Order: sequence, then C-alpha cells, then structure tokens
Amino acid sequence: MPRHLVCLTFDFDTQSGFIARGMTTPTPLSRGEFGAMASQRIFGFLKSHGIGATWFIPGFTLESWPRECEAVVAGGHEVAHHSWAHIPPATQSRAEEEADLVRANDAIARLTGRKARGYRSPSWDLSEHTIDLLLQHGFKYDSSLMGSDYLPYRARRGDAAKLGEPFHFGEPTSLIEMPISWSLDDYPHFEFVRTASTILPGLQPARAVMESWLDEFLYMKKSVDWGVLTYTMHPFVIGRGYRMLALEGLVERLGKEGAVFVTMEEAAREAETRLAR
Repeated sequence: MPRHLVCLTFDFDTQSGFIARGMTTPTPLSRGEFGAMASQRIFGFLKSHGIGATWFIPGFTLESWPRECEAVVAGGHEVAHHSWAHIPPATQSRAEEEADLVRANDAIARLTGRKARGYRSPSWDLSEHTIDLLLQHGFKYDSSLMGSDYLPYRARRGDAAKLGEPFHFGEPTSLIEMPISWSLDDYPHFEFVRTASTILPGLQPARAVMESWLDEFLYMKKSVDWGVLTYTMHPFVIGRGYRMLALEGLVERLGKEGAVFVTMEEAAREAETRLAR
C-alpha cells in the first residue's frame, strides 16, 4: 500500500547563525530573536493540526531560550542535534567538532532525558570526520546530505574526490541519511541578507514557494510507492504572518493528498526497516 511521509522540520537557530557569521550588531541579532517569539505561533499551528515535528536545536538556543525549548518537548516534538554554536563542521578540527557535538548533546539530554537520535549540520556542510563521530556517539540518522530526494539511504564514510581522478565511493554505514534540499528550505527563498561581500535577495512570494513545495510532494506520490519528503524551516523565517498563512494552506493540501506527517526519527525507523529488507 502506498505510503508517503512528510517531515516538517524546524532549525531553531535564534541568534546562533548570525553570531557564527560575525553578524553581532543589534539588528541581525534581533532577527534571530524574532524566531523565539514566532516559535509560539508554530507550536499552536502544529497542535491544531495534530502534527509532531522535528526541531533541530543548537545548544546555544537550548541554553539561551530554555522556556521556548521546553515548549518543544511539551508539544510532543522530537529534539534533534544542530551543533552548539552553529559553526559548520567542515571548518573545524576533529577535536573541535567532537567537543561541540558533545556539549550540545549534553544540553539536549538535560532537556529531554536522552541524547539526540538525529543530527543536522549547520549550513549543511559535513567534515570528513562527521559520519565517524555520529556513529561513535550513537546517532541513528543524519539530515545534511543531498544524494537522493525521497528515498533515505545509508551514509558512507571514506568517500574521496580528487581532481582528474574517478570518484571513490566509501563504505556504507549503519547511519541513515534523510536527504534534504536547498529548494525545500525556507531560508534561501525568503531571507534578505546583505553583507559587505554578498547579497542574498530572498523575499519570494510565500504562496508561490508553497506551490513548488506541494508539487515536490505530488511528484513523490507519482514516482514512488513509499518515500519521505523533508521540509526545512526556521522559526525566524517561516514565522512571519503571511508565510504562516501560506504554510497552513500547504499543510492542509498535503493532508488532502494523503501525506502522513511524522517526525524524522519515526521516518528513519521506517527507512531502516526497508533498507534492512
């Protein structure tokens, strides 16, 4: 019987992403702060639709906004790992990356009573050590890679890419990869960011983006009997009123099309069963 899963995921960065990029003047920090406020309307929306979501929360947010993070748990949502300081692991040494991972996982355990099962890297940029570290620390899934769209797969370690040589595929591991895409992330569609060197224009019409997100689900439904579609959102981005209205419309249409809303941990368990077969 066909079964098409949808994971609504929220990267609850608050100010951490701005701080990690050196944007520490009052206005960019206030943009992150808006996400803490907007989280309340997202909780209400999810509750009204009976949806359990996955919140990837940096340790920074856990320790800076404890009440808002407690509300994630109170709402029955999954808390997953998103680093401590929102520094991309590809820019860290192995020791730095592991220390950050452990620090954030300890903060998650204090909040939820257990360490995270799932991981998503800041800026979706893993290091050569990340997969090994995730396995070493007991993670079940990662959500940072883009090697598929609807079908989770086993993350590999030991891939090697050298200019002028064929690609070397490493060994598959037990870690389930829950693939993502920038096209299904709210940040590049909506956020306007201006720095001395770059401009991210963003500010796309919300309903137009949601139409594309719906079409992605419809194509999954058309092309595979079982699949997982992951939407990535940030409370300080999607939490704007007109975007919330568009998201509500998307979720209602997905429901009518037969989408089954689950957390990423639940979807990863189904994927594990299917991959084992």
